[in-house]
Amino acid sequence: MKIVVATGNLNKIQEIKDVLKDTDFDVLSMRDVGIDADIEETGSTFAENALIKARFASKVTGETAIADDSGLEIDFLNKQPGIFSARYGGEATPYSVKNKMIIDKMKDVPFEKRTARFVCSMAAVMDDGEEKVITRTIEGYIGFEEKGENGFGYDPIFYIPEYGKTMAELEMQLKNRISHRGKALTDLSDFLKKRKQKEE
Repeated sequence: MKIVVATGNLNKIQEIKDVLKDTDFDVLSMRDVGIDADIEETGSTFAENALIKARFASKVTGETAIADDSGLEIDFLNKQPGIFSARYGGEATPYSVKNKMIIDKMKDVPFEKRTARFVCSMAAVMDDGEEKVITRTIEGYIGFEEKGENGFGYDPIFYIPEYGKTMAELEMQLKNRISHRGKALTDLSDFLKKRKQKEE
């Protein structure tokens, strides 16, 4: 079963391939199927944006497509950057700069008020038009400095107290199991497998 992932983010594609590696799904990027498109995210929620991307990829390819929209919600900053996480501080701004902006904004905020979560909505649009959206989160805190080399994006400033580490300090296997994207993708994979079994 072919699955087209509606993203140009190579880190996300690799994470998705890692989580789905024990399935018989053939995971393809938009580049793999010859699509070079910047899909405009006009939704007001993670779920809406994920569906916009998945619908586009499925319509263009005729295949089942999946897409995620994910981001960081910081309670002290009124849940910013939220759905604008990738565009926070400018789309082309490196995450090291975005992370420093957040740390600077929160420099006097005590640990207990630095609560935050990563949110991921994972959408699938089947080749027959059926749609499914699953949203999962992971709770944590904003750290006082960047730590770790294993993640990307905001991972180095997202501290998970249960493990005493930032997301970027976790081993990839553990990260993929507990992360917002890993949980959403695992649940979506279960849905796709069950659906495939029904067809057989």
